[in-house]
Amino acid sequence: MNRMMRWAKEWVAPLGLAVIISFSFNTYVAQGMKVPTGSMLPTIQLDDKVFVEKMVALTDFKFGDIVVFYPPLKGEEDKRYIKRLIGLPGDTIEVKDGALYRNGEKVDEPYVKEPMKYQFGPVQVPEGKYLFLGDNRNDSKDSHLWPTPFVDKSKLVGKALFRYYPFDQIGEIK
Repeated sequence: MNRMMRWAKEWVAPLGLAVIISFSFNTYVAQGMKVPTGSMLPTIQLDDKVFVEKMVALTDFKFGDIVVFYPPLKGEEDKRYIKRLIGLPGDTIEVKDGALYRNGEKVDEPYVKEPMKYQFGPVQVPEGKYLFLGDNRNDSKDSHLWPTPFVDKSKLVGKALFRYYPFDQIGEIK
């Protein structure tokens, strides 16, 4: 019994502290995530594991960032989606003739799997909202298909920065 008490005195506090730090880090700083669909092909493969920076309040989101968020879809509000940030607040977005237009200018998107086979917009992104499309545009459940195409800033989880699995694909995500 004496040995057990000594062990508890030595290890309970450090183990408890480790659990608290780990929980806090995963909740507020960064977290690993498995990609559940092929909507970001060829950039991110199905079942890739990515590292997501979650400090949204301190993050400067830019056009082209790959972001994890909760979609504005009834019944899927608790699912995390990963898509490319296409429209920032104030941007006008349109898809026509197989290409993306942002604020009236055609955007060069070398990461897109194939030209888009649909028309979308033009729509203007409201303040505090964002618009997302998958890189696999013709097979992605994204803003162009949603009844409300905009994601509120409060629904952003964070920016995907780094792929850590599979091991032969480790590196920054672009």
